[in-house]
Amino acid sequence: MSATSRAIPAEAWPDKSAAGLREAPAAPHVAAANPQISRTAVQITAAAEPVVTGMPRTRALRLVPLLRSSLPRQFVRVPTHAVGGHPEQRQYPRAKLQLPVRLRAVGGEPEPYPITLVMRDISSTGVYFLCPKQLAVGTQVELEVVLVSKPMGRGSVLMTTMAHVCRTEAAAMPGWYGFAACFDDVEFDHDDDLPSRFLRP
Repeated sequence: MSATSRAIPAEAWPDKSAAGLREAPAAPHVAAANPQISRTAVQITAAAEPVVTGMPRTRALRLVPLLRSSLPRQFVRVPTHAVGGHPEQRQYPRAKLQLPVRLRAVGGEPEPYPITLVMRDISSTGVYFLCPKQLAVGTQVELEVVLVSKPMGRGSVLMTTMAHVCRTEAAAMPGWYGFAACFDDVEFDHDDDLPSRFLRP
């Protein structure tokens, strides 16, 4: 048996012309094979679907306007304070930085050798650091902070500040103590000269 003989014959169109089908109103599709559908259900279905005669059926699109908030637009600010277990006790935000810092004088007496400290954070009005030397609250200290460090020394920026200790805490490092100092006077020094070790004799 060939493939042409096994083809399913196409269903013939009804006698109505294409123009007649175009003008005919759309009626609800009711399955003729199911005689249990009542005439009342057919009428309810037909009443629920409005029909516009003389025009092709198109799907209606409903435009929904975008909802606009009456609140002003807000921007998220990146926090600069250090997030930790201790509550914020400073008036200004602190930046968690580890800049080179040295203790040059305590109580107006210069140190024989500047003591290298460990900075934890710094703000515009104070600094928190770890020191191996015990300091009392209210002690005047002179600190030197390296803000910008250049490889050859030229262009380095140093901050020399007179400060006083306003808070002391125990540190996790054995033999070290935590101190919060408030700045009293700040001076900046910009080094434009090469250090003597880089100069030729």
